[in-house]
Amino acid sequence: MDDADERAVMDDEMVDAGRSEGEPIDADEVIENATEISYDEQRYPARPRRLRPRDQFRGGTLRRFLTDPRNANGGNPSYVEWLVRQSMLKDADVLSRQLSGQPSMWRNPYARPDARRAIESTDVWFTAYPISLITRPGESFLEALGDEALWDAFEWVGINGIHTGPVKRAGGITGWQETPSVDGHFDRISTQIDPEFGDENAFRRVADVAESHGGSVIDDIVPGHTGKGADFRLAEMAYKDYPGIYHMVEIPREDWGLLPDVPAGRDSVNLDAETERELSARGYIIGELQRVIFYTPGVKETNWSTTAPVVGTDGLERRWVYLHYFKEGQPSINWLDPTFAGMRLVIGDALHSLGDLGTSALRLDANGFLGVEKSAEGLPAWSEGHPLSHAANHIIAGMVRKVGGFTFQELNLTMEDIRDTSAVGADLSYDFVTRPGYHHALATANTEFLRLALTTALDTGVEPVQLVHGMQNHDELTYELVHWATTHRDTAYPFRHQEHTGGEIAEIVRAELTEKLTVDADYNLVFTQNGIACTSASLIAATQGKATLDDITDEDIPAIRDAHLLLAKYNSWQPGVFALSGWDLTGSLTLPADDVRHLISSGDTRWIERGAHDLLDVAPEASSSISGVPRARALYGSLGQQREDPESFLSGLKEILRIRGDHGIAIASQVDIPQVGHPSMLVMVHRLDGGDRRDEGAPLQITVLNFSGETIEGTVRSEWLVPQSTAIDAATGEPVGRVDELQSFSLELGPYAGLFLVLEAPVVED
Repeated sequence: MDDADERAVMDDEMVDAGRSEGEPIDADEVIENATEISYDEQRYPARPRRLRPRDQFRGGTLRRFLTDPRNANGGNPSYVEWLVRQSMLKDADVLSRQLSGQPSMWRNPYARPDARRAIESTDVWFTAYPISLITRPGESFLEALGDEALWDAFEWVGINGIHTGPVKRAGGITGWQETPSVDGHFDRISTQIDPEFGDENAFRRVADVAESHGGSVIDDIVPGHTGKGADFRLAEMAYKDYPGIYHMVEIPREDWGLLPDVPAGRDSVNLDAETERELSARGYIIGELQRVIFYTPGVKETNWSTTAPVVGTDGLERRWVYLHYFKEGQPSINWLDPTFAGMRLVIGDALHSLGDLGTSALRLDANGFLGVEKSAEGLPAWSEGHPLSHAANHIIAGMVRKVGGFTFQELNLTMEDIRDTSAVGADLSYDFVTRPGYHHALATANTEFLRLALTTALDTGVEPVQLVHGMQNHDELTYELVHWATTHRDTAYPFRHQEHTGGEIAEIVRAELTEKLTVDADYNLVFTQNGIACTSASLIAATQGKATLDDITDEDIPAIRDAHLLLAKYNSWQPGVFALSGWDLTGSLTLPADDVRHLISSGDTRWIERGAHDLLDVAPEASSSISGVPRARALYGSLGQQREDPESFLSGLKEILRIRGDHGIAIASQVDIPQVGHPSMLVMVHRLDGGDRRDEGAPLQITVLNFSGETIEGTVRSEWLVPQSTAIDAATGEPVGRVDELQSFSLELGPYAGLFLVLEAPVVED
């Protein structure tokens, strides 16, 4: 039987076998086929293998078939089958069966997170954002990421990992049509690569090229929610296990009067607070949560929305109320449903990225919101720091480690939550702990809040080696300061020569950031209640007194570059992963609001910071990316131009990363954040022990930074310093000070300067 005959037989088997109207539909056929080995796969075994789990269990692929469009509802078997065949849950079922019982599932330890193991595989990351990368005409995003010239530049500067950002299909399905993403492709609806960004072969090439340059590829999964794709539409139709994927509750027809009408042209509408309370009082939903993320009056006032009437596969009409922590188009996944459908969907998606696409690690997005529970009468539901979130993260991270990869989480919760989740879950966490602090230090030329955040983290048990210290990414400068504003809002801390509560400190820091970055400068914008939309370069320009984009001239670039390199020193000259983006590498400014007015009209001002950038100068005449994002003004130029300029940002970054790598600080131990003699100074003391705290003889390292544009003099003092030791500048090899009997030494720092100092022990005479 040839391939055409085989497909014909498969198609015949899928034809509806005379179901009557209203009879439940079973569209659960699975079609699998083995792929021929490619030339690339034939030669691959000769290469060294670095965390390449896909080769341990490469199997069949998923084949999908479309049917002729007819009625798009639960009474149409062809429509239901069409949805099933592109659903993430169906793909997960196929993938999981391929892996069950395989020896590859038992080759790696998986019980405990291991930050240092992850860091030793890749410790300096480039974080990409697919829709903002300018490519050659006709070239896809993934093809551009597989460019040898790009990886030559990465290897030259010291980048050894690339986080692709979300590249799988996202958005929703309405009828037979797909609808666009509502959150930058973080509303996933498929395991397939979005054709806008390339295909699976292009993704695999990125992994191969990265490996040839000593690098790794990191992908995304979203364990907290999906988009309104095939899985959600099948859930609305009450088809099989699909309602179990989501936190969704069917409202009986006799209580539809409690629900708001859904306007024509929409499929759902957000509940107001009064309706939320009424449905909670009647026992339908758990009601108010601890906070409303992305709160916007008239758009999102609660975390619950209701659907319009939907015809199910049994012919019955239903209305549902569903939970969404984020936007209305991002229904939340239910991790403790009897079907475990949500868990199956997420695990299947993770294994697809690791086992088939060739990624070495996964970012867990929105993974702190996986458990909700009704609280005592009158109190918000328990929705943050819930034990179910810890358990779910343990399962996800354990599965990833089991196949040889690692995970990191983007978890903006209290430090205790980050500590507890990291104890059993992801190997690494995004640095929401100190990121607002170093921005505040730059904005005010005062490091006090940053030092408070660092010392509090150490006291809490959140070590910097567990964190991904990122500069700009696709998200806003987050200043929610959850640790200070929620659990510790009434805890007293010494701040500015008196005691302030955590809540008061959060208000002070937010107000000062907002004033400096958005009131004094009109090109950065507040993003809901979460933070400020800005780039690293536009943040720095605002701290240097530039009121408008036109005020930023070529003469201002050196000072902006120096402050940008200071932030790179802060993030890379401490233990943990260092990450930066294309906006950082090119010095991109924010887009004028009018250029993206149609995107920010709903309140999502983050689009001003996501301007398109051309890393390799492959399309100098392009005014936008292939996705239509306008080109941002880049202060530093392309990577090629910067490699030729020894004074460029990229050349400065290369030296910073050389020092980082030479001394192994990525896996060191932070031991002290001393008080300082000048408010603009920050001192971090580390022990270069390779993570072995038993190595008491390991050399000490001191990172000293000046967060002001003025030359300062200050004293470095710490109980860890040994008198008569000599502080050596790692960049020059020259001594800069000798530790006195008070365990201190003095030095001078220029504007935005930073020093990486290694202590040489005193010479002991006979």
